Amino acid sequence: MVTEVSSTDDVRAKAENALARCGVELGAFKGDAITARTPVTGAALFGLRADTPADVDRAVEAAQAAFLDWRTTPAPARGALVKRFGELLTEHKQDLADLVTVEAGKIRSEALGEVQEMIDICDFAVGLSRQLYGRTMPSERPGHRLMETWHPLGVVGVISAFNFPVAVWAWNATVALVCGDTVVWKPSELTPLTALACTALLDRACTETGAPAHLNQVVLGASEIGERLVDSPLVPLISATGSTRMGRAVGPRVAARFGRSILELGGNNAAVVTPSADLALTVNAAVFAAAGTAGQRCTTLRRLIVHADIADTVVEQLTAAYRRLPIGDPFQDATLVGPLVNEASYDRMRASLARAVEEGGTLCVGGERQLSDVAPDSFYVRPAIVRMPEQTAVVREETFAPILYVLTYRDLGEAIRLHNDVPQGLSSGIFTADQSEAERFLAADGADCGIVNVNIGTSGAEIGGAFGGEKETGGGRESGSDAWRAYMRRATNTVNYSGQVALAQGVDFSR
Repeated sequence: MVTEVSSTDDVRAKAENALARCGVELGAFKGDAITARTPVTGAALFGLRADTPADVDRAVEAAQAAFLDWRTTPAPARGALVKRFGELLTEHKQDLADLVTVEAGKIRSEALGEVQEMIDICDFAVGLSRQLYGRTMPSERPGHRLMETWHPLGVVGVISAFNFPVAVWAWNATVALVCGDTVVWKPSELTPLTALACTALLDRACTETGAPAHLNQVVLGASEIGERLVDSPLVPLISATGSTRMGRAVGPRVAARFGRSILELGGNNAAVVTPSADLALTVNAAVFAAAGTAGQRCTTLRRLIVHADIADTVVEQLTAAYRRLPIGDPFQDATLVGPLVNEASYDRMRASLARAVEEGGTLCVGGERQLSDVAPDSFYVRPAIVRMPEQTAVVREETFAPILYVLTYRDLGEAIRLHNDVPQGLSSGIFTADQSEAERFLAADGADCGIVNVNIGTSGAEIGGAFGGEKETGGGRESGSDAWRAYMRRATNTVNYSGQVALAQGVDFSR
């Protein structure tokens, strides 16, 4: 147990210093509409101004004007901007990690890891800038060439969540920029400082590489600011990360104006533990996946489906590990579990635990508040494990807090059915030493998620693969693989060099 928590003055000083080193003039954003708060102590740090709907319109118009220039810039030159941005991120890695911890409460290694993810996606995007490939297809007509080309799409609106305040924006922004798009970013109102710092560094990279101004605009505010961005006809693509409830509002509004959307929504992720699993590996992986980031990841492990023959042993080992977890100040290296982001998250966790017990569950460990004597306005909590007799209503919902529900099964088919019997479909895993079990879980009739792992937890996706999920998770894909195609428009081209008119499918329209 970590019993000390940084003072609010110390946290405020860390934020001020990090912002200044990143080039943010905090005075230019002062106001009383938004409160920049830290979950480390629960205290308010700064008052900030909020943008108006008219400000959003101006930001979109500026981004659209920049797009008209940027789209004709050669893609490798666009990659040079992202390369410089990645260098600045590397230079200011500690500063950005400080801000992530200040605003999101992430422990030090996770905050540094999130910034490293930004650096990694810059590297990926730089390489991508020389690989925006189209195809040449065989034409059925002699003397014709059939091919496809990919072109910049326009302004990309990015709406990000508090739990990954910088990485998810970077997934979108770096890929969008090398694709020739511009970006308007609406960060979570819980994490405005990280957005200001990232924007300042990207603006600096634009200046140093001679890129146009206004390639990335940040707009601050609550839901009405996001709604204005969602409804803008000048924004052909909205990438939104948040709850399924938010996605239900965003998706139809974008579709109503025939826009595109990338939705990264809720996750109710599960892992199956088979009798052949390496239990030491399983427990270590499950503890991080379930308790890391205080359970505030979309990929957090929320359900563990364990074979009945080993369930008691697995629960016993997990419970012992949970009791040893150091909880406290995320700036301290010894800490493994930092705070929940706010009181509302704590209230939701307590309500879900109460419902789980009402629905027949047994609380094995956790749920109690920690450190309230030294940081009364913060919400540190011990991660919880609950054994459930069946997959009840509360288990099928996502509670954005560190609750791990343990279910049992007898047959792998039953385990897969339990796994898939939730509305969400983001990340999943199976722990097994049996190749046939692993292959069955990966097969078309296995796990129905966008991310399916073997002998690894549900958290910790790499940027080289496409990230996203199915069902109520939204179906969008970001980051690696061919996710770049969502940020471009495809044109199918036919070139006739035969000197004659030849119609497809043998149609004869001659006179």
